[in-house]
Amino acid sequence: MVFYKIDAVMVGDDSQVEMNRQQQKARANDIAEKSEGFFQKSDQNTLMFVVGILDGKITLGCISKGNDNINDILAKYVKLLPFEIEKHKTEEITFSALQSLLSCADRNEYIGGDTDVLDIFEISSLTSRYSDADFGEALINVKKSPLEIKETAESLLFGGTMLPEIERIYQNSTSKNVSGHPVHYIVQTNDRDVRKSIYKNLLSALYASGRIKNQRYCFVDFDECSRFPGATLDTIYRCSFGGAVVIRFTSEDAAAGEFGRRGHDIVAAVCEMAHKYKNKVLTIICLPAAANEIKEAFLMNFGNTAFVELHEDVVFTDKAFDFLKSKAKEHKVRVDKNLLNKINENQGYTSSNLNEIFDDWFSKKLRNEIYPAYKTAETVKAKIKEETPKGTSYEKLQSLIGLENAKGVMNKALNYYKVQKLFADKGLKNETPSMHMVFTGNPGTAKTTVARLFADILKENGILTNGDMYEVGRADLVGKYVGHTAPLVQAAFRRAKGGVLFIDEAYSLVDDKDGLFGDEAINTIVQEMENHRKDTIVIFAGYPDKMEDFLNKNPGLRSRIAFHIPFDDYNCEELCEIAELIASEKGFRIEQDAKNKLSGIFCEASKRSDFGNGRFARNIIEKAKMAQAERLVNMPFDEISDKEIFTLVAEDFEIPLEIKQEKTIKIGFCA
Repeated sequence: MVFYKIDAVMVGDDSQVEMNRQQQKARANDIAEKSEGFFQKSDQNTLMFVVGILDGKITLGCISKGNDNINDILAKYVKLLPFEIEKHKTEEITFSALQSLLSCADRNEYIGGDTDVLDIFEISSLTSRYSDADFGEALINVKKSPLEIKETAESLLFGGTMLPEIERIYQNSTSKNVSGHPVHYIVQTNDRDVRKSIYKNLLSALYASGRIKNQRYCFVDFDECSRFPGATLDTIYRCSFGGAVVIRFTSEDAAAGEFGRRGHDIVAAVCEMAHKYKNKVLTIICLPAAANEIKEAFLMNFGNTAFVELHEDVVFTDKAFDFLKSKAKEHKVRVDKNLLNKINENQGYTSSNLNEIFDDWFSKKLRNEIYPAYKTAETVKAKIKEETPKGTSYEKLQSLIGLENAKGVMNKALNYYKVQKLFADKGLKNETPSMHMVFTGNPGTAKTTVARLFADILKENGILTNGDMYEVGRADLVGKYVGHTAPLVQAAFRRAKGGVLFIDEAYSLVDDKDGLFGDEAINTIVQEMENHRKDTIVIFAGYPDKMEDFLNKNPGLRSRIAFHIPFDDYNCEELCEIAELIASEKGFRIEQDAKNKLSGIFCEASKRSDFGNGRFARNIIEKAKMAQAERLVNMPFDEISDKEIFTLVAEDFEIPLEIKQEKTIKIGFCA
């Protein structure tokens, strides 16, 4: 299917004759009827229509399903019009340009309706309103000579595969109306601009040699997340009869193993259309260099269709130097040792590699030498490298006493994602690692607090989408009846999506006997951890010895956990710092004598296995505040200063009863 626009001069220039609205409408209706008659006489293969008439000039449009000569079509159509034309200019146009012509013709009443025309030719689904595919159009450059095409291929380091194919194309050039394509094409390179240049030059050669008849071609973009191409794809191919369709895989992450089921389904749909119309439409598939899995998927789905693969040459030292020098000459700069030193002897380079090397060097050259006023300007990469973690939650975590293991893990996670951003353009695969964790420690060691801060930090730094923490226990995950447990676990993961699922006292899921509901919960958790590894972090928490038994319950559980973080008991010094921190957050200061007393209390308390760690320190401060309040109430009001109101003294701190009992001297025989 071909679309044309024709601009012509009317013989006699009857536009000078005054016509009222009724006369104009009558002429428009007459022309519309003649256009309809011409369409029916062509077996509904060709529609010629008038777009507009102004100042002795006329614009016409044409839709043709065949490859008949447009000048012959125009000559037959003009004989039906009530005037003659001369000095006409014909050009092939895109579908979007055709839409504009039809819309204008509709307003001028030269056609019955623009949408009706699109429906008749079954191309309505190409409009943005109905399209379910990401596609566009362009026109082939018909002025490129064979020599220019070959020079371009060599300059882009595609000579090894491109030059022999250009020779074959021009050697077999034909003007015969042969329907069919001996081969289709796959173009592979990581540089999108190079890919585009290669397929454009290939199309120029194919058009010049008569292998394709249409100057207009369509390109379809997709990746593994694209919508499934439905009716639009079939329409794109049908309206491209005699021309070409370029299929462009646009994902930057094209490594093997990452192309999911949906991606394979899209490839299958594309191949179905390409194979169906393989003798009427040429297909060019454009892929990144690393997309071998996707290439194999295309080849398998195309069956016995023959393909010519066009890919980058690999060049070494001298040719790499020549390429860089050519790029420098193109940009009107002189090469220097900083550029040439980037080439390693005996290492192979593609045009993508060399373009990246040159662009990096040229950017620095511009900033440091050509425009030295910008020498001190920071690059985005430098800013990323120096970037500190965002948000108040990170600062809160760093301010907590102790917890060096937890702080270290968070820094590792943030640095990992920083590296992803820094080196993505050097081929480092952008992936989300498993971040599931186990927190082990006694009560009061800040496990829950750290989990909440982790969720907030990962949200504030763009790693998690919402940063909420959803806390659950056995009652939330284990059902009372058969078939209830798995849905409960799945619902918990849905609620926690984009955040942290915190399972406290996770070992409570373990039943005394195998095969009960707790086992079902653990098995479902393992499955959901894998399903949501990229969008949800699971944190299991509990006592160290019991957590070990829990991890041994399911063989797949331990392997899915990336970090085991021990939360050690706080020592005397850390407990004193925690007490001071808690007091200061509430606006109080602790007098030195009181600090000395606190130190003794904490040293004795830390010897007990169940003393409560941070919770013990918080309780001590809360009791001290109440004791202080009682002390102040019994003092004369006028003697109470502002300083005394916000100061905790030694007598405000009582030695807990359990510690007093431990210190009681026992009577008897002692070793």
